[in-house]
Amino acid sequence: MAHPRSRVPDEFEEIVVKVKRCAKVVKGGKRFSFNALVVVGNRQGRVGWGYGKANEVPFAVEKGIQEAKKNLIQVPIVQTTIPHEIREKFGATSVLLRPACRGTGVKAGASARAVLELAGIHDVLSKVFGSTNPINVVKATYGALGKLRTVAQFEQQRGVPVVERRKKPVAAAVETGAASP
Repeated sequence: MAHPRSRVPDEFEEIVVKVKRCAKVVKGGKRFSFNALVVVGNRQGRVGWGYGKANEVPFAVEKGIQEAKKNLIQVPIVQTTIPHEIREKFGATSVLLRPACRGTGVKAGASARAVLELAGIHDVLSKVFGSTNPINVVKATYGALGKLRTVAQFEQQRGVPVVERRKKPVAAAVETGAASP
């Protein structure tokens, strides 16, 4: 049943990665507040994350969504995976992302999986080293995706075409007499 004022209009989907409860002890007892870590994306290369705090969970999630929409980045995707391997560190967390063959799926923990799936990446291998704090894992994964570049972007940035070096086929090498003994 949809609310008339939907939480996420547009084409963006959201995943609530973590909700934490914080208790403040006051004279009359404990006063609770909530923190929500939210990732939003359109599954077509745009992804962002946000962290919201409020006295009730729905308001914390809403604030997280609003912040996430302000932090959207464009992620380069080559077919169904990332263009190259990358390692990114945030705090005590280090995240390694590797491209994978079609059909592999997203091999990642819950925090990294949320960012990768909402970015639209279908095949990737990941490994988290160090701290597995969800906030740091999301930030490190987001940072890694932000640093990815395609071959065309490298060429444009450097102003020099990237030359692909291919090995000679064995048959061609034998014909030219360049085969090793």
